[in-house]
Amino acid sequence: AAIQSQLDGVRTGLSQLHNALNDVKDIQQSLIDVNKDWRQSINTIENLKDVKDAVVQHSQLAAAVENLKNIFSVPEIVRETQDLIERGELLQAHRKLMDLECSRDNLMYEQYRMDSKNTHDMNLIHTYFGDMQKLSEELAKQLWMVVQRSLVTVRRDPTLLVSVVRVIEREEKIDRRMLDRKKQTGFIPPGRPKKWKEKMFNILERTVSTRIEGTQADTRESDKMWLVRHLEIIRKYVLDDLLVAKTLLDQCFPPQYDIFNKLLNMYHQALSTRMQELAAEDLEANEIVSLLTWVLNTYKSTEMMGNSELSPEVDVNSLNPLISQNVVDQLLSKYMSTLTSNIIGWLRKALETDKKDWIKETEPEADQDGYYQTTLPAIVFQMFEQNLQVAAQINEDLKTKVLLLCLQQMNSFLTRYKDEAQLYKEEHLKNRQYPQCYVQYMIAVINNCQTFKESIISLKRKYLKIEMEDTLSSSHASMDATLDIIAKEGCSSLLDEVFMDLEPHLNELMTKKWLMGSNAVGTICVTVEDYFNDFARIKKPYKKTMTIEAHRRVVVEYIRAIMLKRISFKNAEERKEGAERMIKEAEQFRFLFKKLAAGSGEDTEGLCDIIEAIAEVIKLTDPSLLYLEVSTLVSKYPDIRDDHIAALLTVRGDASRDMKQTIIETLDQGPSQPNPNYVPIFKEITVPTLTVPKLLK
Repeated sequence: AAIQSQLDGVRTGLSQLHNALNDVKDIQQSLIDVNKDWRQSINTIENLKDVKDAVVQHSQLAAAVENLKNIFSVPEIVRETQDLIERGELLQAHRKLMDLECSRDNLMYEQYRMDSKNTHDMNLIHTYFGDMQKLSEELAKQLWMVVQRSLVTVRRDPTLLVSVVRVIEREEKIDRRMLDRKKQTGFIPPGRPKKWKEKMFNILERTVSTRIEGTQADTRESDKMWLVRHLEIIRKYVLDDLLVAKTLLDQCFPPQYDIFNKLLNMYHQALSTRMQELAAEDLEANEIVSLLTWVLNTYKSTEMMGNSELSPEVDVNSLNPLISQNVVDQLLSKYMSTLTSNIIGWLRKALETDKKDWIKETEPEADQDGYYQTTLPAIVFQMFEQNLQVAAQINEDLKTKVLLLCLQQMNSFLTRYKDEAQLYKEEHLKNRQYPQCYVQYMIAVINNCQTFKESIISLKRKYLKIEMEDTLSSSHASMDATLDIIAKEGCSSLLDEVFMDLEPHLNELMTKKWLMGSNAVGTICVTVEDYFNDFARIKKPYKKTMTIEAHRRVVVEYIRAIMLKRISFKNAEERKEGAERMIKEAEQFRFLFKKLAAGSGEDTEGLCDIIEAIAEVIKLTDPSLLYLEVSTLVSKYPDIRDDHIAALLTVRGDASRDMKQTIIETLDQGPSQPNPNYVPIFKEITVPTLTVPKLLK
């Protein structure tokens, strides 16, 4: 069975091999026949070239037939499209324009496939469809007009704007399709790609720039506030436009256009360009401040980009600066330089104006408390205040710099003020009748010093940080010192005025006329009181100083009159009469200055006590006690010199040369115990010495 099965398999295999051999022989014969037929048909294929040309021509004619209707109706479609454009039916007009372009492009494509080098036929098609290119340009013109007015159109007729966007989107799709075909075939119709979307954004960008630039209605020549007005119009326009863009325009454009953010960037760029142009101009100080305030503060404030209605789309923290820090620094530097020269000029002008007031024939104005004053401090600090308020609008650093500048210039100004006050005094001394109100205006100058002090403190408190006060302490101290000098010199000049009037009466003191009953001291008291009625209009710190100084000078002049040795008493009776008169006059002075110093807390007793102490020396009847009396005087007033004692003893008239010498020598050896509160007074009093002519006489 195994052998049988094996033999069957062999038999089957032999049968299949036999069949395969027959098939190979059949295929061999078929190939021989095919080869024979192919060799015979080569000539036949060459004869079919005419058929091939006919097929291509047929394909071209088929395309022509297919577009025949459109080709013949091109002029009519052009007219219809033109009418639609003029009526503003942009979508329908664009539909017909697309049909025309499609017909032209298909014809050109077929021509390109058939013979890409045949420019004649290509030009023929292009010329035939030439009006279509004009239509495309006319339609684009209408589109760009709508785009330019998009922020207005979107409020009045948003449908029109949507139509424009749809037309642009269609053109973008056609552009993409044509570019894809160009990659495959190398053919692209003339005028493609149109890139209308890109052009639309370019138009929007130019429109935004024009809108920003066109807001300048005035120039510096026509309106000093031109820049403030220009910046305010920009702020209003930009805010309104962005609000419209966010609420209305965004809905008319596809999301991928991201129209709001693109417009935001356009406005930011246009503003940046405009601000840089303005910064490059030759701006005045107030214009620099207006520009920097707008750029650094207003732009990102709630009045503009920080407006709540623009959030969250607009994040002010992500906005780049409109102008670089370098430009800001240049502007600030220019501002400080201009401001410096302006302040110097303003201060000089203010002082010149004030000086003109000094020679008026009418009294100066008084404040609510009746103190004389001029407008100078108010003008100066109003100017400082205005500039500091302006600087504060920009930033703290500039405010501090301006304050330092103001105080620095104030320091220089006060030196000039001091010089002018001195010149005013000197001019008056040349002719005491002129100016008529010299005393009143000098009082006003003194009062101005106090006003300046108070204003400086107020200005620092208002505009200077506590930690910065140390940097100004020396400057402040310098200004205070200058003001005190001005006030002191002013008070001194007023007292000089008083004592020039008192001079004839002071010359009467300690003379025979005085002893006989002259009313010189009464006249002195009346004159001083009369002057002090005007001096009552001096502010307290200086009025008190002036009263003390007047008191001291009256006493000094009185003692000087004694030391001049105009009189030498002949006997005890004259000495008694003269001494009592001195005590009485000392009391008159005491009463006068107590009255003048009422409420000031001034000690008016001590100075007049000196006159009384001298009177006691003169009044003494027992010469043996003279040394004791004089030593008491010296112990109270240790600045009394030997020549003072000699003069005093000369006035007594009864002390011999030896007695004078003995008393002086003995006093020189004795200790003195001065009052710690005593202010030396005798050191100012010189005693005249005998000159050669007097000795000869």
